[in-house]
Amino acid sequence: MITNKINNWVDHFSDNFQWSNAMLVCKGMVPFGCVSMNDLTRISDKLLQSEITKENWKDIWCNEANLNFEKAKLAEEENKTQTSGLYYLRAGNYFYTGERFIPPGEEKLKLGKKAFNCFHIGLKKKYPAIEFIELPYENSSLPGLFYPAKNSSKPAPTVIIFNGMDNCKEMSILFAGIELSNRGYNVLAIDGPGQGESLRLRGINARHDYEAVGTLAYDWAKDRSDVNERKVAIIGYSFGGYYASRIAAFEKRFAAGIALTAGHWNLHKFQREMLAKAIKDGKSIAQSNFQFQWVVGSKTSEDALEKSKKFSIENIADKIEIPFLITHGENDKIIPVINAKKLYDAIPQSTVKKLKIFTAMDGACEHAHVDDRQVGINYAADWLTSIFSSID
Repeated sequence: MITNKINNWVDHFSDNFQWSNAMLVCKGMVPFGCVSMNDLTRISDKLLQSEITKENWKDIWCNEANLNFEKAKLAEEENKTQTSGLYYLRAGNYFYTGERFIPPGEEKLKLGKKAFNCFHIGLKKKYPAIEFIELPYENSSLPGLFYPAKNSSKPAPTVIIFNGMDNCKEMSILFAGIELSNRGYNVLAIDGPGQGESLRLRGINARHDYEAVGTLAYDWAKDRSDVNERKVAIIGYSFGGYYASRIAAFEKRFAAGIALTAGHWNLHKFQREMLAKAIKDGKSIAQSNFQFQWVVGSKTSEDALEKSKKFSIENIADKIEIPFLITHGENDKIIPVINAKKLYDAIPQSTVKKLKIFTAMDGACEHAHVDDRQVGINYAADWLTSIFSSID
Protein backbone atom coordinates (compact mmCIF):
# COMPACT_ATOMS: atom_id res chain seq x y z
CA MET A 1 0.00 0.00 0.00
CA ILE A 2 1.19 3.52 -0.79
CA THR A 3 1.37 5.45 2.46
CA ASN A 4 2.84 8.73 1.25
CA LYS A 5 2.17 10.99 -1.67
CA ILE A 6 4.83 13.34 -2.96
CA ASN A 7 3.40 16.83 -3.09
CA ASN A 8 4.30 17.14 -6.73
CA TRP A 9 2.11 17.25 -9.81
CA VAL A 10 4.53 15.05 -11.75
CA ASP A 11 5.73 12.45 -9.22
CA HIS A 12 2.25 11.52 -8.09
CA PHE A 13 3.00 8.24 -6.29
CA SER A 14 5.99 7.98 -3.99
CA ASP A 15 8.50 5.32 -5.02
CA ASN A 16 6.32 4.24 -7.95
CA PHE A 17 7.51 5.81 -11.18
CA GLN A 18 5.49 3.36 -13.25
CA TRP A 19 2.16 4.56 -11.85
CA SER A 20 3.27 8.20 -11.67
CA ASN A 21 4.25 8.23 -15.33
CA ALA A 22 1.00 6.62 -16.45
CA MET A 23 -0.97 9.10 -14.34
CA LEU A 24 0.99 12.01 -15.82
CA VAL A 25 0.14 10.88 -19.35
CA CYS A 26 -3.54 11.18 -18.42
CA LYS A 27 -3.05 14.54 -16.72
CA GLY A 28 -1.49 15.80 -19.93
CA MET A 29 -4.69 15.03 -21.83
CA VAL A 30 -6.93 17.12 -19.55
CA PRO A 31 -6.83 20.23 -21.79
CA PHE A 32 -8.24 18.20 -24.67
CA GLY A 33 -11.39 17.03 -22.89
CA CYS A 34 -10.75 13.29 -22.80
CA VAL A 35 -9.70 13.37 -19.14
CA SER A 36 -11.23 15.13 -16.13
CA MET A 37 -9.15 16.30 -13.18
CA ASN A 38 -12.14 15.51 -10.97
CA ASP A 39 -12.10 11.93 -12.22
CA LEU A 40 -8.33 11.74 -11.72
CA THR A 41 -8.68 12.91 -8.13
CA ARG A 42 -11.22 10.18 -7.43
CA ILE A 43 -9.02 7.58 -9.15
CA SER A 44 -5.93 8.79 -7.31
CA ASP A 45 -7.59 8.62 -3.90
CA LYS A 46 -8.55 5.00 -4.50
CA LEU A 47 -5.12 4.04 -5.84
CA LEU A 48 -3.38 5.61 -2.86
CA GLN A 49 -5.42 3.36 -0.57
CA SER A 50 -4.75 0.21 -2.59
CA GLU A 51 -2.04 -2.39 -2.82
CA ILE A 52 0.25 -1.84 -5.80
CA THR A 53 -1.00 -4.49 -8.21
CA LYS A 54 -1.88 -4.41 -11.89
CA GLU A 55 -5.34 -5.72 -11.02
CA ASN A 56 -6.07 -2.82 -8.66
CA TRP A 57 -4.81 -0.37 -11.27
CA LYS A 58 -7.06 -1.92 -13.90
CA ASP A 59 -10.14 -2.17 -11.69
CA ILE A 60 -10.01 1.41 -10.43
CA TRP A 61 -9.49 2.93 -13.87
CA CYS A 62 -12.11 0.72 -15.48
CA ASN A 63 -14.63 1.56 -12.77
CA GLU A 64 -14.25 5.23 -13.66
CA ALA A 65 -14.46 4.32 -17.34
CA ASN A 66 -17.76 2.55 -16.76
CA LEU A 67 -19.16 5.55 -14.87
CA ASN A 68 -18.35 7.78 -17.83
CA PHE A 69 -19.73 5.20 -20.24
CA GLU A 70 -23.07 5.29 -18.41
CA LYS A 71 -23.06 9.10 -18.50
CA ALA A 72 -22.38 8.93 -22.23
CA LYS A 73 -25.32 6.60 -22.86
CA LEU A 74 -27.66 8.75 -20.78
CA ALA A 75 -26.67 11.89 -22.68
CA GLU A 76 -27.09 9.97 -25.92
CA GLU A 77 -30.63 8.98 -24.98
CA GLU A 78 -31.37 12.65 -24.33
CA ASN A 79 -29.97 13.60 -27.77
CA LYS A 80 -27.11 15.56 -26.21
CA THR A 81 -24.59 14.60 -28.87
CA GLN A 82 -21.65 16.75 -27.82
CA THR A 83 -21.99 15.89 -24.14
CA SER A 84 -22.30 12.22 -24.96
CA GLY A 85 -19.16 12.43 -27.08
CA LEU A 86 -17.26 14.01 -24.22
CA TYR A 87 -18.06 11.15 -21.86
CA TYR A 88 -17.32 8.51 -24.48
CA LEU A 89 -13.85 10.00 -25.01
CA ARG A 90 -13.18 9.92 -21.28
CA ALA A 91 -14.41 6.35 -20.99
CA GLY A 92 -12.12 5.36 -23.85
CA ASN A 93 -9.09 6.98 -22.28
CA TYR A 94 -9.74 5.39 -18.89
CA PHE A 95 -10.26 1.91 -20.36
CA TYR A 96 -7.04 2.39 -22.33
CA THR A 97 -5.14 3.45 -19.22
CA GLY A 98 -6.56 0.60 -17.15
CA GLU A 99 -5.39 -1.88 -19.80
CA ARG A 100 -1.83 -0.56 -19.70
CA PHE A 101 -0.22 -3.01 -17.25
CA ILE A 102 -2.30 -6.08 -18.10
CA PRO A 103 -0.19 -8.64 -20.00
CA PRO A 104 -1.23 -9.73 -23.50
CA GLY A 105 -4.21 -12.06 -23.46
CA GLU A 106 -7.99 -12.16 -23.53
CA GLU A 107 -8.46 -9.58 -20.78
CA LYS A 108 -6.18 -7.07 -22.48
CA LEU A 109 -7.94 -7.64 -25.79
CA LYS A 110 -11.36 -7.15 -24.20
CA LEU A 111 -10.31 -3.87 -22.58
CA GLY A 112 -8.67 -2.71 -25.79
CA LYS A 113 -11.89 -3.27 -27.71
CA LYS A 114 -13.84 -1.29 -25.12
CA ALA A 115 -11.33 1.54 -25.21
CA PHE A 116 -11.29 1.97 -28.97
CA ASN A 117 -15.05 1.54 -29.28
CA CYS A 118 -15.56 4.42 -26.83
CA PHE A 119 -12.81 6.52 -28.39
CA HIS A 120 -14.34 6.14 -31.85
CA ILE A 121 -17.90 6.90 -30.82
CA GLY A 122 -16.66 9.95 -28.94
CA LEU A 123 -14.62 11.28 -31.84
CA LYS A 124 -17.50 10.84 -34.28
CA LYS A 125 -19.80 12.80 -32.01
CA LYS A 126 -17.36 15.55 -30.98
CA TYR A 127 -15.37 15.91 -34.19
CA PRO A 128 -17.51 14.74 -37.14
CA ALA A 129 -15.00 16.18 -39.63
CA ILE A 130 -12.50 13.44 -38.71
CA GLU A 131 -12.31 10.65 -41.29
CA PHE A 132 -11.61 7.08 -40.21
CA ILE A 133 -9.23 5.60 -42.77
CA GLU A 134 -7.48 2.30 -43.42
CA LEU A 135 -3.94 2.28 -44.78
CA PRO A 136 -3.29 -0.96 -46.71
CA TYR A 137 -0.42 -2.83 -45.07
CA GLU A 138 0.83 -6.28 -46.08
CA ASN A 139 -2.14 -8.64 -45.64
CA SER A 140 -3.99 -6.28 -43.33
CA SER A 141 -4.35 -2.53 -42.84
CA LEU A 142 -3.33 0.16 -40.39
CA PRO A 143 -6.12 2.31 -38.89
CA GLY A 144 -5.80 6.06 -39.06
CA LEU A 145 -7.64 9.32 -38.40
CA PHE A 146 -7.60 12.13 -40.96
CA TYR A 147 -8.50 15.60 -39.69
CA PRO A 148 -8.89 18.08 -42.57
CA ALA A 149 -7.34 21.51 -42.33
CA LYS A 150 -9.63 24.31 -41.17
CA ASN A 151 -9.83 27.65 -42.96
CA SER A 152 -7.19 26.66 -45.48
CA SER A 153 -7.05 26.89 -49.23
CA LYS A 154 -6.79 23.44 -50.75
CA PRO A 155 -4.57 21.57 -51.25
CA ALA A 156 -3.23 22.13 -47.73
CA PRO A 157 0.05 21.23 -46.02
CA THR A 158 -0.21 17.96 -44.15
CA VAL A 159 1.29 16.35 -41.06
CA ILE A 160 1.51 12.59 -40.56
CA ILE A 161 1.85 11.52 -36.92
CA PHE A 162 3.07 8.28 -35.38
CA ASN A 163 2.91 7.70 -31.61
CA GLY A 164 5.09 5.54 -29.39
CA MET A 165 4.72 2.33 -27.36
CA ASP A 166 1.93 3.43 -25.03
CA ASN A 167 -0.14 6.11 -26.78
CA CYS A 168 -2.56 5.79 -29.67
CA LYS A 169 -3.78 7.75 -32.69
CA GLU A 170 -6.86 8.91 -30.80
CA MET A 171 -4.64 10.76 -28.35
CA SER A 172 -2.50 12.11 -31.21
CA ILE A 173 -5.48 13.57 -33.05
CA LEU A 174 -6.68 15.31 -29.88
CA PHE A 175 -3.48 16.86 -28.52
CA ALA A 176 -1.82 17.53 -31.90
CA GLY A 177 -4.49 17.22 -34.56
CA ILE A 178 -6.83 19.91 -33.26
CA GLU A 179 -4.06 22.50 -32.94
CA LEU A 180 -2.54 21.72 -36.33
CA SER A 181 -5.91 21.64 -38.09
CA ASN A 182 -6.75 25.05 -36.62
CA ARG A 183 -3.48 26.31 -38.11
CA GLY A 184 -4.40 25.11 -41.60
CA TYR A 185 -2.80 21.67 -41.68
CA ASN A 186 -4.37 18.37 -42.61
CA VAL A 187 -3.46 15.79 -39.97
CA LEU A 188 -3.18 12.04 -40.46
CA ALA A 189 -2.67 10.18 -37.17
CA ILE A 190 -1.83 6.50 -37.64
CA ASP A 191 -1.48 3.52 -35.36
CA GLY A 192 1.50 1.96 -37.11
CA PRO A 193 2.93 -1.51 -36.51
CA GLY A 194 3.40 -2.05 -32.78
CA GLN A 195 1.11 0.83 -31.84
CA GLY A 196 -2.36 1.39 -30.40
CA GLU A 197 -5.18 -0.38 -32.19
CA SER A 198 -2.87 -2.03 -34.74
CA LEU A 199 -1.05 -3.92 -31.99
CA ARG A 200 -3.90 -4.51 -29.56
CA LEU A 201 -6.74 -5.50 -31.88
CA ARG A 202 -4.91 -6.62 -35.03
CA GLY A 203 -1.72 -8.18 -33.70
CA ILE A 204 0.55 -6.14 -35.98
CA ASN A 205 3.98 -5.91 -34.39
CA ALA A 206 6.61 -3.19 -34.71
CA ARG A 207 9.42 -3.16 -37.24
CA HIS A 208 12.67 -1.24 -37.14
CA ASP A 209 12.52 -0.11 -40.79
CA TYR A 210 9.61 2.27 -40.30
CA GLU A 211 10.38 4.08 -43.54
CA ALA A 212 8.31 1.32 -45.18
CA VAL A 213 5.30 2.53 -43.18
CA GLY A 214 6.18 6.18 -43.76
CA THR A 215 6.25 5.57 -47.51
CA LEU A 216 2.80 3.95 -47.42
CA ALA A 217 1.44 6.90 -45.45
CA TYR A 218 3.00 9.46 -47.79
CA ASP A 219 1.66 7.68 -50.88
CA TRP A 220 -1.83 7.55 -49.36
CA ALA A 221 -1.76 11.25 -48.51
CA LYS A 222 -0.31 12.56 -51.78
CA ASP A 223 -3.11 10.98 -53.80
CA ARG A 224 -5.71 13.12 -52.04
CA SER A 225 -6.80 16.27 -53.82
CA ASP A 226 -6.78 18.22 -50.54
CA VAL A 227 -3.11 17.44 -49.77
CA ASN A 228 -0.18 19.52 -51.00
CA GLU A 229 2.34 16.76 -51.64
CA ARG A 230 5.22 19.25 -51.53
CA LYS A 231 4.37 20.14 -47.94
CA VAL A 232 4.03 16.88 -46.03
CA ALA A 233 5.82 16.51 -42.69
CA ILE A 234 6.37 13.55 -40.39
CA ILE A 235 6.03 13.79 -36.60
CA GLY A 236 6.75 11.12 -34.02
CA TYR A 237 6.56 11.43 -30.25
CA SER A 238 7.86 9.33 -27.38
CA PHE A 239 9.20 6.11 -28.96
CA GLY A 240 7.81 7.55 -32.18
CA GLY A 241 10.75 9.93 -32.12
CA TYR A 242 12.79 7.01 -33.44
CA TYR A 243 10.18 6.28 -36.10
CA ALA A 244 10.11 9.90 -37.28
CA SER A 245 13.90 10.00 -37.43
CA ARG A 246 14.03 6.74 -39.35
CA ILE A 247 11.40 7.88 -41.85
CA ALA A 248 13.11 11.24 -42.31
CA ALA A 249 16.40 9.47 -43.00
CA PHE A 250 15.11 7.21 -45.75
CA GLU A 251 11.89 8.68 -47.21
CA LYS A 252 13.18 11.88 -48.80
CA ARG A 253 9.80 13.02 -50.16
CA PHE A 254 8.80 14.36 -46.76
CA ALA A 255 9.44 18.10 -46.60
CA ALA A 256 10.28 18.12 -42.89
CA GLY A 257 10.50 15.89 -39.85
CA ILE A 258 9.91 16.40 -36.13
CA ALA A 259 10.86 14.20 -33.19
CA LEU A 260 8.80 15.30 -30.19
CA THR A 261 11.35 13.50 -28.00
CA ALA A 262 14.41 11.94 -29.54
CA GLY A 263 14.62 8.18 -29.81
CA HIS A 264 17.12 6.09 -27.89
CA TRP A 265 20.65 6.50 -29.19
CA ASN A 266 21.28 2.85 -28.29
CA LEU A 267 18.04 1.01 -27.57
CA HIS A 268 19.74 -2.32 -26.93
CA LYS A 269 21.68 -0.84 -24.04
CA PHE A 270 18.53 0.82 -22.68
CA GLN A 271 16.38 -2.32 -22.89
CA ARG A 272 19.08 -4.40 -21.22
CA GLU A 273 19.13 -1.92 -18.34
CA MET A 274 15.32 -1.88 -18.15
CA LEU A 275 15.16 -5.66 -17.86
CA ALA A 276 17.60 -5.55 -14.97
CA LYS A 277 15.61 -2.81 -13.24
CA ALA A 278 12.34 -4.67 -13.81
CA ILE A 279 13.73 -7.72 -12.03
CA LYS A 280 14.96 -5.62 -9.11
CA ASP A 281 11.98 -3.23 -8.84
CA GLY A 282 9.33 -3.10 -11.57
CA LYS A 283 7.88 0.12 -10.15
CA SER A 284 11.06 2.02 -11.01
CA ILE A 285 10.52 1.92 -14.79
CA ALA A 286 7.76 3.29 -17.00
CA GLN A 287 7.14 0.22 -19.12
CA SER A 288 5.79 -3.15 -18.03
CA ASN A 289 8.27 -5.99 -18.12
CA PHE A 290 6.43 -7.44 -21.13
CA GLN A 291 6.03 -4.20 -23.10
CA PHE A 292 8.89 -4.14 -25.60
CA GLN A 293 8.78 -7.90 -26.10
CA TRP A 294 5.07 -7.64 -26.92
CA VAL A 295 5.52 -4.62 -29.18
CA VAL A 296 8.12 -6.34 -31.36
CA GLY A 297 6.40 -9.73 -31.28
CA SER A 298 9.13 -11.74 -29.57
CA LYS A 299 8.50 -14.95 -27.66
CA THR A 300 11.42 -14.39 -25.32
CA SER A 301 13.12 -11.40 -23.72
CA GLU A 302 16.39 -12.53 -25.29
CA ASP A 303 14.92 -12.35 -28.78
CA ALA A 304 13.44 -8.92 -28.02
CA LEU A 305 16.85 -7.72 -26.87
CA GLU A 306 18.39 -8.92 -30.11
CA LYS A 307 15.75 -7.09 -32.14
CA SER A 308 16.32 -3.91 -30.14
CA LYS A 309 19.76 -3.54 -31.71
CA LYS A 310 18.10 -2.36 -34.92
CA PHE A 311 15.91 0.31 -33.24
CA SER A 312 18.72 2.73 -32.42
CA ILE A 313 19.14 6.33 -33.53
CA GLU A 314 22.90 5.93 -33.86
CA ASN A 315 22.34 3.74 -36.93
CA ILE A 316 20.49 6.34 -39.00
CA ALA A 317 21.01 9.92 -37.74
CA ASP A 318 23.71 10.80 -40.28
CA LYS A 319 21.29 10.05 -43.12
CA ILE A 320 18.75 12.75 -42.22
CA GLU A 321 18.81 15.42 -44.93
CA ILE A 322 15.36 17.04 -44.73
CA PRO A 323 14.73 19.91 -42.27
CA PHE A 324 14.45 18.31 -38.85
CA LEU A 325 13.33 19.50 -35.41
CA ILE A 326 14.15 17.69 -32.17
CA THR A 327 12.33 18.69 -28.99
CA HIS A 328 13.07 17.12 -25.63
CA GLY A 329 12.36 17.72 -21.96
CA GLU A 330 15.31 18.34 -19.68
CA ASN A 331 13.63 16.25 -16.99
CA ASP A 332 12.84 13.26 -19.22
CA LYS A 333 13.22 10.20 -16.97
CA ILE A 334 12.62 7.67 -19.74
CA ILE A 335 14.85 8.87 -22.58
CA PRO A 336 17.59 11.04 -21.03
CA VAL A 337 18.13 14.39 -22.72
CA ILE A 338 21.64 13.38 -23.83
CA ASN A 339 19.93 11.28 -26.53
CA ALA A 340 18.51 14.44 -28.10
CA LYS A 341 21.90 16.12 -28.11
CA LYS A 342 23.53 13.08 -29.70
CA LEU A 343 20.87 12.98 -32.41
CA TYR A 344 21.27 16.67 -33.16
CA ASP A 345 25.05 16.43 -33.36
CA ALA A 346 24.90 13.39 -35.64
CA ILE A 347 22.60 14.99 -38.20
CA PRO A 348 24.79 16.47 -40.96
CA GLN A 349 25.69 20.14 -40.64
CA SER A 350 24.33 20.68 -44.15
CA THR A 351 20.84 19.76 -42.92
CA VAL A 352 18.50 22.45 -41.61
CA LYS A 353 18.14 21.30 -38.02
CA LYS A 354 16.91 22.62 -34.70
CA LEU A 355 17.18 21.35 -31.13
CA LYS A 356 14.84 22.66 -28.44
CA ILE A 357 15.34 21.51 -24.85
CA PHE A 358 12.35 22.45 -22.69
CA THR A 359 13.26 23.47 -19.15
CA ALA A 360 11.15 23.39 -16.01
CA MET A 361 10.48 27.10 -16.50
CA ASP A 362 9.32 26.46 -20.07
CA GLY A 363 7.05 23.60 -19.12
CA ALA A 364 6.89 20.50 -21.34
CA CYS A 365 10.09 19.31 -19.64
CA GLU A 366 8.96 15.74 -18.98
CA HIS A 367 8.99 12.77 -21.33
CA ALA A 368 7.21 13.53 -24.61
CA HIS A 369 6.13 16.85 -23.05
CA VAL A 370 3.22 15.15 -21.28
CA ASP A 371 3.35 17.71 -18.48
CA ASP A 372 2.35 20.39 -21.02
CA ARG A 373 1.53 18.92 -24.40
CA GLN A 374 0.18 22.25 -25.64
CA VAL A 375 3.57 23.93 -25.29
CA GLY A 376 5.31 21.11 -27.14
CA ILE A 377 2.95 20.92 -30.10
CA ASN A 378 2.69 24.70 -30.46
CA TYR A 379 6.47 25.01 -30.63
CA ALA A 380 6.56 22.28 -33.28
CA ALA A 381 3.77 23.93 -35.27
CA ASP A 382 5.54 27.30 -35.21
CA TRP A 383 8.77 25.73 -36.46
CA LEU A 384 6.98 23.79 -39.19
CA THR A 385 5.20 26.91 -40.40
CA SER A 386 8.53 28.70 -40.72
CA ILE A 387 9.96 25.80 -42.75
CA PHE A 388 6.96 25.49 -45.04
CA SER A 389 6.87 29.26 -45.66
CA SER A 390 9.92 28.86 -47.91
CA ILE A 391 8.32 26.11 -50.02
CA ASP A 392 6.14 27.13 -52.95
